[in-house]
Amino acid sequence: MGDVQSDLELARTATLAGTAVAMRYFAALADLPQERKADGSVVTEADRAVEAAIRAVLTDARPTDAILGEEGGATGGGARRWIIDPIDGTAQCVAGDDRWLVLVALEEADEIVAGVAAMPMLGRVWWARRGGGAFEARTDGTGERRITVATGRPDEVSGSRLGVVPPAPSLTPTDRAIAAPLGAVAKTVEWDVHAALLVASGELDLAVQTRGEVWDFAATSLIVQEAGGCYGGVDGLRGPRAGTSLFARSTPLWKAAQKVLWPAA
Repeated sequence: MGDVQSDLELARTATLAGTAVAMRYFAALADLPQERKADGSVVTEADRAVEAAIRAVLTDARPTDAILGEEGGATGGGARRWIIDPIDGTAQCVAGDDRWLVLVALEEADEIVAGVAAMPMLGRVWWARRGGGAFEARTDGTGERRITVATGRPDEVSGSRLGVVPPAPSLTPTDRAIAAPLGAVAKTVEWDVHAALLVASGELDLAVQTRGEVWDFAATSLIVQEAGGCYGGVDGLRGPRAGTSLFARSTPLWKAAQKVLWPAA
């Protein structure tokens, strides 16, 4: 494995570079044309510009590493792979909702080893490295603190604090149907900070992200795991991949929620 601490610092630098670009576009949303991808999701010039800024930082420092980005696809052929979601929550962003993120992660040997998540308009950033814990701070570098999941709460879905991603304005009927079994048992909580990050910081017990690709989960899955929680999908506890994802503050709670969310699993 490479110098993970140095890689983590690079991931933070790249994320903040992307954040600076994203904030300039967010300040001028009225002038930002929107396009539709083949899957119907929104994409803008901002998505591409943010990813380009992140790629530039990473490529300059690690020219032999591969990169997978939501907008730019896969480039390079190195054994190490950086995974980028330049604007996670573009639909929220273009609607003027500040609940969007910039996500960067590093994968080595099929395992996420470093991850950074920033919420630019909140001025906050979260990060983790494999085996090194999870942290958050303000984007100016102040207020750094280690974060951990909540402890001492019952490992039961009933009464658990649940966050659903995407937030209500962007939920489709399919999203609602996916989350409904958990919502019928747990207490659904509206969130300002991404629900997975609230699991990591102890403010929620569960989070379900109804859809996404590997870049949507690479950074947040590691942050939750390093905060003491767990992450997986219909096929169990594992690394990030496309589909519906479930985050929990403990393994027993995750398994109980899995049975509710996917009773046939």
